[in-house]
Amino acid sequence: MSFDQELRPRQPRKLIITGGAGFIGSNFVHHWCQQYPGDRVVVLDALTYAGNRKNLEDLEGRANFRFVAGDICDRALIDRLLKEEGIDTIAHFAAESHVDRSILGPGEFVRTNVVGTFTLLEAFRHHWIENGRPNDYRFHHVSTDEVYGSLEPDDPAFSETTSYAPNSPYSASKAGSDHLVRAYHHTYGLPTLITNCSNNYGPYHFPEKLIPLMGINILLGKPLPVYGDGQNIRDWLYVGDHCSALDVVLHKGTAGETYNIGGNNEVKNIDLVHKLCELMNELAPDLPVRPAQNLITFVKDRPGHDRRYAIDATKIRTELGWSPSVTVDQGLQRTVEWFLSHQDWWQPLLSKEYQEYYRKVYA
Repeated sequence: MSFDQELRPRQPRKLIITGGAGFIGSNFVHHWCQQYPGDRVVVLDALTYAGNRKNLEDLEGRANFRFVAGDICDRALIDRLLKEEGIDTIAHFAAESHVDRSILGPGEFVRTNVVGTFTLLEAFRHHWIENGRPNDYRFHHVSTDEVYGSLEPDDPAFSETTSYAPNSPYSASKAGSDHLVRAYHHTYGLPTLITNCSNNYGPYHFPEKLIPLMGINILLGKPLPVYGDGQNIRDWLYVGDHCSALDVVLHKGTAGETYNIGGNNEVKNIDLVHKLCELMNELAPDLPVRPAQNLITFVKDRPGHDRRYAIDATKIRTELGWSPSVTVDQGLQRTVEWFLSHQDWWQPLLSKEYQEYYRKVYA
């Protein structure tokens, strides 16, 4: 029996998806609307620098889809949306998410990731109580493996019982939001879920992150800045696999539980850059610099740069039956092909403000 067959018949859900115009959030919105066209989907996004309304343009006008521009710290707005839409599920993606930006300006990370999550939890808690504490309500908090800190090369991968040890303002703010979500379940009985995922990549990825940054720089003939010695290791998760995992957790996960979502794709940063260069050499015939590997430039390591992340996804595999299906080589080719065919999406994002930020970070 397939996962979809196992779930049906199911009752339609009414979701708020926070941060749904961002990278992972917009991919999840597309996944959910395709899989469950009878569900009501309300996207709430403040449209800060990484939020892009264009990510959702093909959903505009659908009867069961609504976009709201707003701040997750706006309690009155959250209360109103929960009530008027009859929401039973919050899928919470909204976050400040880039380590480098958190080093330059940690205040926004505390506001959005901690205060914003608290605001959502309080609003949803009161909404849940007013509606009789239904068992099928869910508050799903999407978090990161960075809350666990750093691993040495031979350390076991992060599991759900690994102690938190965040090393950047970004990861500390996400750890704080995780703790709040967990506390709201244990203190109030709120039906929460937490997922901690490894590094995502794929369509709609904002160009400050490693994979789109390198791909776009190759197309522009710009240097490929690799931090330190390039030996930092990340577990790469294709965003489509992540969305399918979130779907499984929302439908089958136990309230109050945490599930780690990993891609089973540990790769050194320098090796990942070389893979991207090889793909671009093959798929992009008019590169300004060829081979693209000639653009690789090592830059000073960033403060608090964690050496290795790796996710142990045993729990979600054994309890919920989910495993990733996309290898890093398959996912990178899909991603490169998407960016090559969607230059009209990423070119407008290379603003003067972004270029100034880029020079500041990689100076």
